[in-house]
Amino acid sequence: MSRASRICCQISRQKLYIPPPLTNALANPSFQRYHAPRSFSTSSPSLATRPQYLKSKPPVTPDFGPNADVPSVVKGVIDDIRANGDAAVRNYSRKFDEWEPAAFKLSKQDIEDIIAKVPDQIVKDIKEVQGNVRKFAQAQKDSLKDFELEIQPGVHLGQKNIPIRNVGCYIPGGRYPLLASAHMTILTAKVAGVPNVVACTPPIAGEIPHSTVAAMHLAGADQIFLLGGVQAVAAMAIGTESIDLFGEIGIDLLAGPTEVLIVADEHADPFMVATDLLSQAEHGPDTPAVLITNSEEVGKKTMEAIDRLLPILPTRELAGTSWKNFGEVIVVKDLDEAYELADEYASEHVQILTENPREALEKMKNYGAIFLGANTCVSYGDKCIGTNHVLPTRKAAKYTGGLWVGKYMKTVTYQEVTDPEASGKLGRLCGRSARAENFEGHARSGDLRAYNHLKDQFEWIDAGGTRSVAA
Repeated sequence: MSRASRICCQISRQKLYIPPPLTNALANPSFQRYHAPRSFSTSSPSLATRPQYLKSKPPVTPDFGPNADVPSVVKGVIDDIRANGDAAVRNYSRKFDEWEPAAFKLSKQDIEDIIAKVPDQIVKDIKEVQGNVRKFAQAQKDSLKDFELEIQPGVHLGQKNIPIRNVGCYIPGGRYPLLASAHMTILTAKVAGVPNVVACTPPIAGEIPHSTVAAMHLAGADQIFLLGGVQAVAAMAIGTESIDLFGEIGIDLLAGPTEVLIVADEHADPFMVATDLLSQAEHGPDTPAVLITNSEEVGKKTMEAIDRLLPILPTRELAGTSWKNFGEVIVVKDLDEAYELADEYASEHVQILTENPREALEKMKNYGAIFLGANTCVSYGDKCIGTNHVLPTRKAAKYTGGLWVGKYMKTVTYQEVTDPEASGKLGRLCGRSARAENFEGHARSGDLRAYNHLKDQFEWIDAGGTRSVAA
């Protein structure tokens, strides 16, 4: 342990510490394992009559060969990658895909060289398809509106939509070069405003899937890896030396134990800070209660106030245990550093007790719910103000928000083409795009519309025999 580490540990036992530069010392709260509550919704109305199957699946599952213990194999791969990082990833890529390049990550020059080998028509079609996907994704984004509501005089509730910072996209390709997966995952993430999209796709029979790489690049992937299978997904999820996306990802949605983090400046009332920290610490024996402030005086006086308030709090046993084991008070040089550190904690509840609390709305990105100013508090959100209090914990606020109406709804799409000429042109595009992925059946659905509406000729249609032509 370095001298700096020893000093930090010694001071942190007293609850007050002043960190060195943020990149060198970020103190993360510890958490106990627990069983999180879950919520469920169903929408399965009973059927009045049983459906009639003109063709049903076989009553016995066909035998497709020896049954491997897939969960055990996958768990072994994940555990190995967690322990050994890139070395394990390389080992499994060699074992499963017979693929062991000097580097899995494609350089800018690699990408340019690969795209140069893709036929011009495929590149043109990728761009057109992605243009359609982008337009619809943008319309979906535009339908999400930030708002602020004065639900009662002087009581303001608001909503913001904040993009996730990092996304990993896996583009399958074991049998087919699935260009469309790049459009739907990478491009949609970029339209949403995700600043860092890492994408992986496997080699196909030991060969580079040129068209897939082109689609990934044109969709906006920030990093592209030629890497497939469990080893690719695990590397993105866990993080390795060369693929560092999330660190180790969490589960959506862990709702507990309660967390509170207060950002306070020199104008904050230490008595209020202490009261609000203890209000959440009473939830249980493992509740993180954190104060980040730019004022050493506020930090010290808050600790003194807690020492006075705990003995007279009826729930002092629980609150005192949480404060003893999970309470933290951190002094930083300024509020910018306070907001940056608070974002690292990604706390369930963040309370802002500063002279200009609304500044946090622009400065901070990671929180379950934020409470602005001395006239509000986390307890309002817990009990009465009207916003949902089922919120992400254990850093899940880095990649998800809390429970809201959208989590109980599903977003679906519908399509209708009313212009015959447009249908025919889409049929041509569909045929070319599907054949780029070796999906002949998909292509023929497009061919048929081009045949019906644009009089294109296809040998497979002529060979198909008598048919009725749609109007």
